[in-house]
Amino acid sequence: MGHTLELHQTYIDLWKFLETPYRLGTREAVRDVPRHHSNQAPPLGFQAQPIGAIMEAKEVIEKSKALSKATAAKDPPENLIRILNDLKTGVKADEDLLRSTKIGVAVNRSKQHQNPAVARLASEIVKKWRDDINKLKGSSPSDKKSPNGTASPVPANTSNGKPKLNVPPAERDWKKDKVDIAHTNQTTRDGTIGLIYNGLAYMSTDASSDILHKAAAVEAAGFAKYGPENNASYSSKMRSLFMNLKAKSNPKLRVDVLNGTISAERLVVMSNDELKSAERRAEDAKLIEENLKDSQMPQVERSISTSLECSNPKCKGQKTVAYTQAQTRSADEPMTTFCECTKCGKRWKFS
Repeated sequence: MGHTLELHQTYIDLWKFLETPYRLGTREAVRDVPRHHSNQAPPLGFQAQPIGAIMEAKEVIEKSKALSKATAAKDPPENLIRILNDLKTGVKADEDLLRSTKIGVAVNRSKQHQNPAVARLASEIVKKWRDDINKLKGSSPSDKKSPNGTASPVPANTSNGKPKLNVPPAERDWKKDKVDIAHTNQTTRDGTIGLIYNGLAYMSTDASSDILHKAAAVEAAGFAKYGPENNASYSSKMRSLFMNLKAKSNPKLRVDVLNGTISAERLVVMSNDELKSAERRAEDAKLIEENLKDSQMPQVERSISTSLECSNPKCKGQKTVAYTQAQTRSADEPMTTFCECTKCGKRWKFS
């Protein structure tokens, strides 16, 4: 009887062992299943990674290298998606981790991948990490330990909740804010990100990470619309955007871009007139109206003289002088005659 019970228990353990891979949905899950039917230890070197486990900084760096290597080698999209999924579930982002591992640079490059699934997943990860950082900024406990094994620096906040700035808002740029603009691994494009950052940061009290994210988005949208980076249209449009963003008379444009009222995709297709402030557009409209009125005013009729000649040798002997007369002095003085040669444009007057 005891023999039968032992055999029955072995059968149940074996059934659990075989059933597990199908429940997990992957053949490789077999290696992660505990040995219910024996006390045998896992193979040497095997390390089971619990689902949802948070990576240490060292592991994040290894994943970053693997992602960059797979991208450079043009590996199948499935390889990149596997690495990105590991990062999506295994990284709890904070500014210190992203800065020390530079994982954000590697993932940002994947946003430009030709495969839509890779690009979409990379974008989702960037958004998730940005949300994680924003949540950390909202917390106040000091010396908070991050899940990645590094101390998360708590941003210094002013009384109104804005980050404390090291330089006056009017002097902000990417160098003084000490941000990393290397997002594309292309010198021209990264320089453009810095240029747009400078335009957005002018007179702004927003966090440098938020400004950098928006600057990178504007550059990416501009590159998609006017690229490649050596295209004259790309450089011309990006410089025009910088000048409009940094214009002292146009603070609303900067604010609207930073708070998302104007998306990056919308900004790069706006005309010069649309980029102007409402006040500037009103001034231009008034000037156009005044010029239109001036053009509609009746002009003094000019007569062609039969006796006056232009002193220009080229016009000698030709009756091409038009003239008008006006009283420019007292009434008892002769009128002033204003002359213009209709051929060469020379003008003179006499009384």
